Amino acid sequence: MTIRLDDKVAIVTGSGGGLGRCHALALAARGARVVVNDLGEEPAEKVAEEIRAAGGEAIAHACSVADFAAVETMVRHVMDQWGRVDILVNNAGILRDKTFVKMNLEDFRTVLDVHLMGAVNCTKAVWEIMRDQQYGRIVMTTSSSGLFGNFGQSNYGAAKLAMVGLMQTLSLEGEKYNIRVNSLAPTAATQMTEGLMPPEVLEKLRPETVSPGVVFLCSEDAPNRAILAAGAGSFECAHITLTRGVYIGEGEDAADEIAARFSEIADRTDSQVPRMGSAQGQQEMTNLIASQKKS
Repeated sequence: MTIRLDDKVAIVTGSGGGLGRCHALALAARGARVVVNDLGEEPAEKVAEEIRAAGGEAIAHACSVADFAAVETMVRHVMDQWGRVDILVNNAGILRDKTFVKMNLEDFRTVLDVHLMGAVNCTKAVWEIMRDQQYGRIVMTTSSSGLFGNFGQSNYGAAKLAMVGLMQTLSLEGEKYNIRVNSLAPTAATQMTEGLMPPEVLEKLRPETVSPGVVFLCSEDAPNRAILAAGAGSFECAHITLTRGVYIGEGEDAADEIAARFSEIADRTDSQVPRMGSAQGQQEMTNLIASQKKS
């Protein structure tokens, strides 16, 4: 099966370089018309020109994704130019790495504004368009730092896991409108990671090795609500799971019982990937009913 994106219009944020540039080029190579968004006009135009030189269609639009009014202007410009938006890749991001004790709140807010609110702003600006046309593919860029934690990245990790939470609900709300929302957790050598790894490792982690995952998540046959991890040509899926748990009850010794049986509570045998948040309550009621049958 060859994935084609002919006649699809894609917005890729933060695509003036690094991962975003590779995503934009990969989508254009499959036939998509691409909006190259970046904070700087010059890098955005350079990538758009690169796409056009290869025979594709692209326009550049410089704006901060943290500015909702500017994002709305960008989307209006795209609609005037091409009349639709089929794909949104929320890729724009920044780093302000420090241990939590040394981090000031401004650095925390700035990272949240660009990553999380940037994704919210861009998604909000295209959501009704996608609903009306009964088609949309949205990719949130999460990170292993959010999924699993990383020293010195409390702000980045919080923003990146929040984007997964955003995906979880939007994938449910968009499902009946054929809007599929997924997350990508990339491992790639970019300007943001320069100096953090040895050169021989960075060479294997070229951004180009990640972009096939974006092409798949933006395709007609994309899944819905997947967390696709990608790096060095390897692809994995991450899941937020719920264990079967244990019924403890509400007695005075409940906390002590939790402590005594925590390994049993945490046992991942027969754990599930819940379809929605109500699965937690359903599991808890199942455990309650099972305990009553035993007594």
